[in-house]
Amino acid sequence: MKIFNLKNIGGVLLGSLMLLGTVMVSGTTAQAQYYPQYPQSRRERARQAEIQRQAELQRQAEIERQRQQGYDQYGQYGQYGQQRNRGRRGRNFDGYPNYGGSYELRQTALNAGYNEGNRAGRNDRRSGRYDPTRSSAYRNASKDYNSRMGDRYAYQQYFRAAFENGYSDGFNGY
Repeated sequence: MKIFNLKNIGGVLLGSLMLLGTVMVSGTTAQAQYYPQYPQSRRERARQAEIQRQAELQRQAEIERQRQQGYDQYGQYGQYGQQRNRGRRGRNFDGYPNYGGSYELRQTALNAGYNEGNRAGRNDRRSGRYDPTRSSAYRNASKDYNSRMGDRYAYQQYFRAAFENGYSDGFNGY
């Protein structure tokens, strides 16, 4: 039986190298990396937050100053940009206010509301009674609504605004 064969020497050598590597690695201390964009101390983080808050306040004050002078949030002159938009309002300049929600929610509500209002207005024109709020479609304001679109309240607001426009158009024969 050979004590010094090649397999034994290789195994001992490999084991000792692994032990030596483990000892060397465990002897070093962990060193934190320093990123200048991430403040290290609580005081530094608070100082950075205060700087950002002051910058936001200055930005809001500048927007308000421009607004008082007749500029809108996009830097266009005119009462909130109405000179540029020729009196139109809303995010799509279609005359409807912005109640929030997705584009799909807004368009679906406006289309469904206008069509239902126009239909109700034509029916009421025959009887000569102008009252858009007595329609159940106006009160419910949920035609074509799907919960995947978003907020139901915003949908109802858009629907009712468009319903009133469609109702007056239908009632007046347009």
